[in-house]
Amino acid sequence: MANMPNSKPCASPLELFNSIATQGELVRSLKAGNASKDEIDSAVKMLLSLKMSYKAAMGEDYKADCPPGNPAPTSNHGPDAAEAEEDFVDPWTVQTSSAKGIDYDKLIVRFGSSKIDKELINRIERATGQRPHRFLRRGIFFSHRDMNQVLDAYENKKPFYLYTGRGPSSEAMHVGHLIPFIFTKWLQDVFNVPLVIQMTDDEKYLWKDLTLDQAYGYAVENAKDIIACGFDINKTFIFSDLDYMGMSSGFYKNVVKIQKHVTFNQVKGIFGFTDSDSIGKISFPAIQAAPSFSNSFPQIFQDRTDIQCLIPCAIDQDPYFRMTRDVAPRIGYPKPALLHSTFFPALQGAQTKMSASDPNSSIFLTDTAKQIKTKVNKHAFSGGRDTIEEHRQFGGNCDVDVSFMYLTFFLEDDDKLEQIRKDYTSGAMLTGELKKVLIEVLQPLIAEHQARRKEVTDEIAKEFMTPRELSFDFQ
Repeated sequence: MANMPNSKPCASPLELFNSIATQGELVRSLKAGNASKDEIDSAVKMLLSLKMSYKAAMGEDYKADCPPGNPAPTSNHGPDAAEAEEDFVDPWTVQTSSAKGIDYDKLIVRFGSSKIDKELINRIERATGQRPHRFLRRGIFFSHRDMNQVLDAYENKKPFYLYTGRGPSSEAMHVGHLIPFIFTKWLQDVFNVPLVIQMTDDEKYLWKDLTLDQAYGYAVENAKDIIACGFDINKTFIFSDLDYMGMSSGFYKNVVKIQKHVTFNQVKGIFGFTDSDSIGKISFPAIQAAPSFSNSFPQIFQDRTDIQCLIPCAIDQDPYFRMTRDVAPRIGYPKPALLHSTFFPALQGAQTKMSASDPNSSIFLTDTAKQIKTKVNKHAFSGGRDTIEEHRQFGGNCDVDVSFMYLTFFLEDDDKLEQIRKDYTSGAMLTGELKKVLIEVLQPLIAEHQARRKEVTDEIAKEFMTPRELSFDFQ
């Protein structure tokens, strides 16, 4: 699905831009690591040469926060392919040419969702009596569908439940994978509602080079990391599709109902499927849609079909639920509501996607304190200047600095975060100092997660994954 141009012998402006950013990182790491003067001089010389080539190609100086527009792509994949600088987002591909990452305001317009504004955040605070989560305060969860309707129901003592999920493509999960679960746990706590978590091991078997046993094994291992986020066993059901679909007639009946009401043309339009995709892929969206309906879980909700579902997820999953919301009224069910999060950036910068197969693209939940320190110092893309003198004079750019982005996700203290933003932007704080703050936040966070994960036995995982009644205060 990627619509990047093929690399040519002559470097494009975007390639030069990326080379300058990489070389700038190298210069900074050589200086930080007390490399020899010759080595540093040689790297600086290379950096200046790249900047001159860039100026010759673009007619203007290199600016870290202004990447050049992508040359027009040759392929016509995906929406808006003709607009070279448009971001591209679907459940499998997230692409942008901006160092700041995806333009989420444009995405809201394109997807037709609504922005989570101050008024909605205040309403959530009034309804729950709790201070809004930092992900809401900072716009990390930024978009919604029908959240006001969920709050109307909640204020009238009508029930709802939460549904989120995980595609278990490998045993190792990284910190970015925790974002929806950290927020979902908060929602479960403040609203006191049941939660279902779908592990789409069937999807990973269809899309990846895995055996069924591997996919199911990853689902169970990932479930242990999810349980370690602190979910309440009395209110949480985690299920593997491979396991649950065969034992729940309620679930399978809903899958079939959804399949009957979505045409091949529709899924081609929504997901970009082609005639050469397997029929497993083409029918899979109905399986991700089914947990949106309460009677898919008869052990929890009996045969009730009127309980609304709220789905916290990253916005790349929205196409599945646009389809679900279109089908729901036609099969007599309420439409699920959604809360969308932004993407968690890779260490190398917001234009690149984290990959479980590239250990340096993110901080993994299995990383040691030493690995975390090395990864942040060596790989976290910096919004700092090329020299200390320039940085002190002009300041750093928090909009592209990955260490600062990570702090917006994980540093709880709003005042401290704002102070760091001011200090880094003014040049009072250097990149090395900013990275040190991030390391001191991440190391205990990961260590505490690992300690909780150790406590999750196979028996505990099995209990979470066994269909059963859940406790809640529904009328």
